[in-house]
This record gives sequence, structure tokens and C-alpha cells, in this order.
Amino acid sequence: MESPPVTGTAATLGRQRWMRLIPIVFVTYSLAYLDRSNFSIAAAGGMSEDLGITSSTSGLIAASFFAGYFLLQVPGVLYADRRSVRDLIFWSVLAWGALATLQGLLSSVPLLIVVRFLLGAVEAAVLPALVVLLARWFTKAERGRANAFLILGNPVTVMWLSAASGYLIEATSWRGMFIIEGVPALIWAFYFRAQVRDRPADAPWLAPAERNAVDTAIAAEQAGLAPPTGTRHPLLDALRSRDVLVLSAQYLLWSIGVYGFVFWLPSIVKAGLSAGIGATGLLSAVPYAFAVVAMLLNSRGSDRANRRIRYVWPWLLAGAVTFYGSYLAGHDAFWLSFALLVLAGIAMYAPYGPFFAMIPELLPRRTASVAVALVNAAGALGGFLGTYLVGWLRTATGTDAAAFLMLAGTMAASAVVLFAVRPPEKKTP
Repeated sequence: MESPPVTGTAATLGRQRWMRLIPIVFVTYSLAYLDRSNFSIAAAGGMSEDLGITSSTSGLIAASFFAGYFLLQVPGVLYADRRSVRDLIFWSVLAWGALATLQGLLSSVPLLIVVRFLLGAVEAAVLPALVVLLARWFTKAERGRANAFLILGNPVTVMWLSAASGYLIEATSWRGMFIIEGVPALIWAFYFRAQVRDRPADAPWLAPAERNAVDTAIAAEQAGLAPPTGTRHPLLDALRSRDVLVLSAQYLLWSIGVYGFVFWLPSIVKAGLSAGIGATGLLSAVPYAFAVVAMLLNSRGSDRANRRIRYVWPWLLAGAVTFYGSYLAGHDAFWLSFALLVLAGIAMYAPYGPFFAMIPELLPRRTASVAVALVNAAGALGGFLGTYLVGWLRTATGTDAAAFLMLAGTMAASAVVLFAVRPPEKKTP
């Protein structure tokens, strides 16, 4: 995490991997994030009124996604690591496209909860599996940027989703939005399977010189890590790692802030501005436009400095401060409160690239894939808590103030917890 980069081939690697893989993983995660996040636009765009859903019930429906997302993280990534990332993601994309479309055909709240749970279950291993895939294809000196491009699918999707989905609801309905936005995943699954290979050695399109350079550089990085001791199962090895447990707790706290923000921003904007769903969606897209730039710049700085933690915690602390500032501004100063929420969104998203680059650098590859899944599973639990608790607090108090205070507190705690992470132990020659 804080050690000098591996020398040799890493600096002279070509661009074939970037041009071929990065757009594909970006679109794949973008579609996943689209089909998990458009529920927030539907809730603000008429679904809650049509189905008689309160804020707390809406929060429960949204949060049910994360229950499924939490449960299948580790089994999914174990399959991906032992068998095939490519096959796992192909079937996952097909299943989530079908379930996402089905949401537009339902009128029963219990059935919506079940479908959201299943949607989370089939999406569970996608992000950790893609992180595992990138760790096989990109060296430590490249990994912060590679992960940032992957996770850019989150803010970029929410940016255009927030803007386009609002107008799509106006043109059709919230049901039409679910159906139309679920179809692309069904098509994309087959393209992903045709284009992606699990490892550089399996890719006929990659130049042999670059293939060998990548394998050599990554093997050298792995050789420098101390092997886990005491067990032979990667799940047990990951659970015995103090850093994995610390990062899991940290990511849980961070995800409470992120998903509380993502799922409730449209409703908060609509209530504060009393605007139509089209204008609400457009305003809700603003934080993500700036977040994209911040993610790219921060991940590039992290790779160049060969540092991770110092490119994560200051942003999270800034997110806490701006959430608290938005609480102080309140509804009486909507535009000031909104500007602070824009800053909070930027601060929450900027550290993603360095954070997910950090995890594979702490442990050998066999254990690192499960560690990513465990950390992401903790994030799923945080997503459940964030979406549900914000809805519950808004219903219980009738305002957004308590929710903003909760989000500020969890973001501050996530910044502090990071200081408990230790540098990776190196193998003794």
C-alpha cells in the first residue's frame, strides 16, 4: 500500500488492455448501477403515490436490494476466482436485466420487496468480480486508475439516470422507465461474454509482449507479499486479517452515507424545490458530474504518489463537514443546502479508486478476491442501513435534519477508522 512500485515492465506496458477492457467493465457496472438506482427516481416520480407507499416503506423496498446483495457476495466471488469471472457476470447480467424489467409490471409491495432482494442477489458478485478481473490485468501502478474507471460507472450512471429517467417518466410512466431501462442489460450480457477473457494469457487480441509483461509484473508484486498463515481456505484467511475487518467496518460506515445520499437525493430535492420530476432529476444529476472529475484526478494522484489512505480519508472527512453544513442550512435556505450536498457528493465519490486499489495490495491474490467481497458485503449492509434509516428518519421527524446528522456522523467515523489500517507485510527473503 505504501511501498515503492514494482520496477521493470510496469512503466512500459501498452494501451491494448485499457482500450479493450476498461470501456466494457465501465458499461457493465454502469448497467448494474442503473438497474439498482432507478428505484429512487421511480419513487419520486409517482410510484409512491400510485402504490400508497410511505417514506419508511419505500426505504424498506429500496433496502431489500442490499439484503440480497449482502448474502451472495462471498459465494459469488469464490466462484469467480476458482472458475470464471466471465461466466459469472454473463449470467448475472442476464438475470438482473430480467428482474429490473419485472419491476415495471408489479403493483404489490411484498412482490417488489422480493424482486428487489433477488436483484441484489444476482448483482452481488459483480463489483468484487470486476475488481478481481482488473487485478489480474493491471499492475499496482495502474490499478487506482483502472478501478476508478470501473467505479465511474456509479456517478456517471446516476448523473444521466437522474436527468434522463425523470423525463422518461414524464414521457411514459415509472413503469415504462423500469421496463425500458432493464432491456439493455439483456443485450449487453452476450457482448460481454464475447469480448472478455479471464486472464491476459487467454486473450488472443493482446500482443504477446504486453501479455508477458503484465504477467511478469503482477507475479513480482504477488511474490513480495507475505503469505497468509494458519489456514488453507481464502475465506478464513481473509477473516483472520485485521485489515480486512477494519476496511469492512470502514466501508459499512461510508456506504451508509453514499446510499443514503443516492437513494434520497431526488426526494429531498423535490420536497425542497417543489419542482416537477424532470427538473428534479436534472438537479439531482449535478453532484455526479463534478464527482466524475474528482474521481479521475484523485485516482491519478494516488497512482503517481503510490499512496492510498491519504487519498481517501480527507475526502470522507470533507463529506461529513458538508453534510453537517447542509443540516445547518436546512429547508429555509434550499440553494445553500443543495450546494453543500453537491460538495458532499463529490467528497463521497472521489476516494473510490484508491480505496478499491488498496484491498488487493494488502493480501496475496488468493485471499484478496475474498477480501474484496467481504468489504463489499459490509458496504451492502451499510447500503441497507443508509437507505432504510434515511427513509425512517424522514418519516419519524418530518424533516431531513436528523438524516443529514446521521450521514455526517457515519462519514466522519469512516474517515477516522481508516487510520487503523496497517501497511502490508512483506515476505522475508
